Amino acid sequence: MKLVKTSRTLGLVALAALASPCAMADDSGWYVGANVGQSRAKIDDARIASGLLTGGFTTTSIRDDERHLGFKVYGGYQFNRYFALEGGYFDLGRFGFTATTVPAGTLTGDIKLKGVNLDGVGILPFTDRFSAFARIGANYAEAKDSFAGTGLVGVPDPNRKERATNYKFGVGLAYRFTENVGMRAEAERYRIHDAVGNKGDVDLFSVGLVYRFGTTPPPERRATEPAPVVIAPAPVAVPPPPPPPPALPAKVSFSADSLFDFNKAVVKPAGKEEIDKLAAKLKSANFAVIKVTGYTDRIGSHDYNMRLSTRRAEAVKDYLIESAGIPANKVSAIGADGSNPQTRPGECAGSKRNPQLIACLQPDRRVEVEVTGTEK
Repeated sequence: MKLVKTSRTLGLVALAALASPCAMADDSGWYVGANVGQSRAKIDDARIASGLLTGGFTTTSIRDDERHLGFKVYGGYQFNRYFALEGGYFDLGRFGFTATTVPAGTLTGDIKLKGVNLDGVGILPFTDRFSAFARIGANYAEAKDSFAGTGLVGVPDPNRKERATNYKFGVGLAYRFTENVGMRAEAERYRIHDAVGNKGDVDLFSVGLVYRFGTTPPPERRATEPAPVVIAPAPVAVPPPPPPPPALPAKVSFSADSLFDFNKAVVKPAGKEEIDKLAAKLKSANFAVIKVTGYTDRIGSHDYNMRLSTRRAEAVKDYLIESAGIPANKVSAIGADGSNPQTRPGECAGSKRNPQLIACLQPDRRVEVEVTGTEK
């Protein structure tokens, strides 16, 4: 008996809905990356058998291919420590099945999936280098289905194609090896339309590398001549001679905005010139202690502000030692978060970050250099 299968029947025996359970990086600037890993899908064998039965075939066995190599390449812009917008291209590979039937024959089907995506990425930093992230967005995928029959199983329409937009989401962990290079490990779910009217999910578990632009090394230090020290002539024939000036503690406060870019801890060239002026005056005296203290404003978390204020104090300390010639054993550096603000209580209202509040709190962002125990 000769059995003929129509296009409508083939639609029922196509690759079934793909479904599998879900398995589960200042920092602004552009970045690119690439990931590779394993993609997974769930072939709906019951739907395949039901479709074959509609065409007059009894399924005796089905062999599924539900895993494949997947990859993606992407680029994005990170607006701050907590949010980025990312787009890219993905290839989830190929999945398929082979069903053996009675009357004697086989039906083989496979699907290839690739497309583009656009995601919003929320970032949760644990340290300066290690963070978790979650993403949600849309994917525009192309599905190419192909079918082949043997024996009494006929396939009148063997090749199908579908393009559709669906959602996607995922989670992951990120680690920075350097300011420019980092690594990601991710688990993502892509919602997909196949070419015969079904919807399903494909998961991609991948690892990859990320390269960030714009994090350049500090500029070369410019050699600057110390300001000349003017020595006043000693008074002539004035009995009794005036007592020598007392060794007074010296404290100099630098505006953090003049030394550093916002949320950064690398001394700018203009900031180095300010520190050089202080260092030139200190070279003519011996010091018991030089204490460098960094302060931030009250915006942000205590832990983040403490790290930022400490890094800024360390940056000024290192510049005094390396470029200004101050002995290392006489300099210490600490961070003090937003403690001891210079602004008065109630002077800068509000708690949400905005240009007006940032400008009002400018006096609180500073680095103080305190010198004690001076001797002529």
